[in-house]
Formats: sequence, C-alpha cells, structure tokens
Amino acid sequence: MVFILQIIILIYSVILHEISHGFVAELLGDPTARISKRLTLDPRPHIDPLMTIALPLILVLSGSPVIFGAAKPVPIDPFNFREPKKDTALTAVAGPLANIALAVLFGLILKISAIVSFANTDLNSLIGQIGFFAVQLNIFLAVFNLLPVPPLDGFKFVGGLLPDEYAGEWYSLERYGFLFLIIILFFFNPIINRVVLPVSSFLIRLILP
Repeated sequence: MVFILQIIILIYSVILHEISHGFVAELLGDPTARISKRLTLDPRPHIDPLMTIALPLILVLSGSPVIFGAAKPVPIDPFNFREPKKDTALTAVAGPLANIALAVLFGLILKISAIVSFANTDLNSLIGQIGFFAVQLNIFLAVFNLLPVPPLDGFKFVGGLLPDEYAGEWYSLERYGFLFLIIILFFFNPIINRVVLPVSSFLIRLILP
C-alpha cells in the first residue's frame, strides 16, 4: 500500500511540475502546452516510459536512498513570449516552485493532523510515511531541477538572469544537454551527496522542524 501511494505521489508530483511550466507559459503568451493538450491531470499524456516508470522502479529495486523521476517535458515555444529571455526563466522556475509548494502543503497536512490528533503522524505510520515521502520527494525534485546545467530548469533560469551579451553563449550550451545529462548520471552520487542532499535536508527541516 505504501509503495503504491508513493508511486502515485511521484507521478502526480512530476505531472504538476510540468503543468506548472505550461500554465505559466500560457500566462506569458505561449499557448503551446494547452494546444498540445498537456495542461491536464490525466497522467497518460505526461508519462514517459523511461523517466516516469523505468527510472523510479530501477531506483527502488536497486535500494537507492533517493527515488525520483520525471514526466514528459511540456512543449514550450519561447518565440511566443513577449519578453523571451525573462519569460523563459519564469517558465523554467515554475516547475521547481510547484514542487516546493507541494512539499509545504504536505508538511502542513502532517502538522495539522498532529495538532488536531485525528491521525498518527509518526514516521512509522501510513500517513507519516506518505507525508514525509511527499515532502522529501518534492524538495529533492525542486533542488535537483534547479541545478544550472542543461536540460534542467536551473539552466534556463540562470540564462534569464544573465546580461544579453552573455545569455547567448550560455544558451548555446543547451545543444549539449544530452551530454551534460550523461555526465550528471555518471557523477550522480557525488552531485547528490555534496549538493542536492544537503540543500534538500535544510529545506526539509524548515518544513518539518
């Protein structure tokens, strides 16, 4: 039961991450995600066989201390934006912010349930395990996606903050996104242990002191 609920939370966490990209893009003038019918909670258009299903299962079966995944990226056309550089950055950061909002929401649910004592929120209880997993997962997704390397959201966000004379050179690195992704996976443990986990742990302690 716990495993099934965790998979459901994982799937909808990554789906809401992608929907947030599309929703903010729509607000900023790009209707591509809506036209592509990706602004929906129906998981079928969002599921990527490798990143949404295979990767989490591999991590679970391998005993990895970290479980995460990703949905199929929502299509974005920056040429529809009124201010392409700034709007691309805002669209990129929307996904991680959605995950942080979800983590805070689940944290509040745990705190409220503990205060009113309608449920056992010990980490060994069902609600405790699920709540803590949801907070941990969404914070991890937010921090990992904010790494400033392509094809992660942090890369586009940083590009939006750079002056125009440097932004072009920065965005040119996007063509090597697949190579960067291979490097990230190759050095997965050092990156996770030295960067992602310390920041994630700090944020989790803020949400669940």
